[in-house]
This record gives sequence, structure tokens and C-alpha cells, in this order.
Amino acid sequence: YLRRMDVFTEAELRVKFLQARDAWLRSIQAALPADDPYVHVAKTVEACRVHLFDVVTQYRAIFSDEEPLLPAGEPAVTESAIFHGWVLQKVAEFLRVLESDLQRGVGGRLDSLLGQCMYFGLSFSRVGADFRGQLAPVFQRVAMGAFRRAVQEAADRFQEEMNSYTLISAPAVLGSTIPVSVPSAQPGTLQPPMVLLDFPPLACFLNSVLVAFNDLRLCCPVALAQDVTTSLEAALCTVTTVILAFHRAEEAAFSRREQELFIQFCTAFLDDLLPYLNRCLQVLFPPAQIAQALGVPPTQLQKYGSLGCVDASRIGEPLAFILPPKEASFMPAEEKELPRESPAPVPAPEVPGPEQEADPTTPSLCEAEDQSSADAGDVLQPEGPAAAT
Repeated sequence: YLRRMDVFTEAELRVKFLQARDAWLRSIQAALPADDPYVHVAKTVEACRVHLFDVVTQYRAIFSDEEPLLPAGEPAVTESAIFHGWVLQKVAEFLRVLESDLQRGVGGRLDSLLGQCMYFGLSFSRVGADFRGQLAPVFQRVAMGAFRRAVQEAADRFQEEMNSYTLISAPAVLGSTIPVSVPSAQPGTLQPPMVLLDFPPLACFLNSVLVAFNDLRLCCPVALAQDVTTSLEAALCTVTTVILAFHRAEEAAFSRREQELFIQFCTAFLDDLLPYLNRCLQVLFPPAQIAQALGVPPTQLQKYGSLGCVDASRIGEPLAFILPPKEASFMPAEEKELPRESPAPVPAPEVPGPEQEADPTTPSLCEAEDQSSADAGDVLQPEGPAAAT
């Protein structure tokens, strides 16, 4: 009847139809319950998928693509300029509602909503409006924001526990008796280091990070590898700062036993917790998958910065001055390994041992040592302090 009345042009008729359908669709969306973000998003996806597709079908059945929208002599207005503009507006509105509800929190059901939204975008590909590529940044921002908040809360909770932590109690028997090298032998199990049970603040911090990892695992795109690693590394640097503040505040009152326990605390953080978190990152973001996405060999991933691996050396550098016994214990081992590389000084480490007591001809050994030092030159120079010790 509107066409017969000749009140609107063909282009105005299309605009009026889309305006009426848009008002009807908005009334349906306004009636959806908005108390639960997950329910609101799920029902919005279902309503938009069904009703938008019906509007598109009705529009294409009423208006022909071949009909001229304006009389001859006026600027041409194509069907795509009106119809696709309206479709893009509806898609943009849906993305805004989706991100707003996801920011409110949907718990651990992010993967379910991602599947529904991807199906919604796939159904629109039949009308030339596939918007699945615009869904990925939305879910990435939401997943990364949730992980960043969880890791920050873990660091804040660690600081609160360190404010009331004392080193008076002895380490727990459970963590001390179970060997910590078992998880490294079985990387598929990813069993947390049991030695962390001796230090409750580190154990609670690791549990909070593992909860964040489990939530991220539900929707974990490879594009988040660098952001997740950077956020986790920042939280670990905060932990290092808290440990240093604890050391500065309590160092003057440390007894000998408390000093030993604090060194064990720092050792557990650097040698057990950090390597375990790196193994967890490699499970979430496999190096082979990252290398395939970048188009480079896995051996060259280190050139691209923090991709699935935190920098343990940078995190532990501020704590280096606290652990002098650990550095001193490594020096004799290195000095003993140097003579083993050459065949000549093999009997040299046994000179101060029982061989000297059994063989009464001590001067002959000294002569042999002088001859070998004259032949080998600087290679035998470390033998002097080794023999003295």
C-alpha cells in the first residue's frame, strides 16, 4: 500500500522498513533479563541470531537488488549502502553489549559464550556479514583483564601474608622429605613443587596463580602469550620487592636459624617456583604452536622477547646478594671439573687423600706434579687451591 500511495521513494521505503524492524528488535532485547551477565549474553545471542536473520530474509524478499532506488539523473544509492549499513550497526551494537556483559563477569563459562558467538557469526556469513573476526579481540581483552586482576590479587595477598610471616617455625616434614625433582622428570603431570609447603606465602601465591591459569585455559588464544607472560613477570617482580622489604625489616633481628630459613625461602622461590611457572606457561602456550603462528623455527623464539617464558634471571637478580652460600658452594665444583677435561691431571685430586698416606715416596709425587705443571702450563693453576682445601 505504501508503494501504491507513492508517498515515499524506493530508498525511503527501505529505510522505513529497517527502522520499524529495528524498533521491534530493540523491544525484544529490552525485555531480556539482565541480572545474570551470562544469561543476558546467551539470550541476546539467540535473539539476535534468530530475529536478525528473519529481518534480512524479509528485506530481501520485499526489495529487489536490481530495482533502481532513485530516478535517473540523481546520485545512485545502492542496496548495500542502506542494508549493509544497518546490518553493521546491529553487529556493532551486539559487540558493545557482549563486551559490557563479559566485563561484568561470566565465571568460568567464557568458552561456552565464545562457541555461541562464533556460531552466530558463522550464520551471518550466509548473508555476507561474517563478523567472527571481530569477536576475537573482545574475548582476548576480557580473558587478559581477568588474568591480570587475578595475578595482581595474588601479589597483593602475598604482601599481606608476608607482613605477618615469621621464620621461627621449622620447615614442614612433608615438604622436606618429598623430592622436588619428580615433576621435572614427569613434565606432563605438572605436579607443584612440594618444597613450597615449607613456606606458606609462596604456596598460597602459587595456588592463586594456578587458579588464574585454569580460568585462562578455558579461553586461551595464542595471541595472549606475550601479555600473559608480561603480566606474570610483573607480579613476580612485585613478589621479589616484597621479599626484599621483608629482609630489610627483619635482617637485624635474624638469628642464625632464621637466616638459614630465609635463604631456603629465597632458594625455593628462585629454583622451584619460577621454573614450575615456566613449565605451566609452556603448557598453555606450546612453543611449537607459537613458532608456527609466527612462521619461525622454535629455536628462534628467544629473539622475540617474553613469549611463554618469564625471565628468571631478571626476577632473581635483586636477591643475588642474599644467597652467598649458594654461590660459594658452586665454586669448588667448577674448579674440580676443570682438571677432568684434560687427561693429565686425573690423579691430581687424589694427592691430598689416602694415596699420600699409603705411598711413602712423597717427593716423587711432588716432582711429578712439577713436571705436569711445567707441561700443562696454566691448566693446572686451579689445582693449588683445590689441593689446599
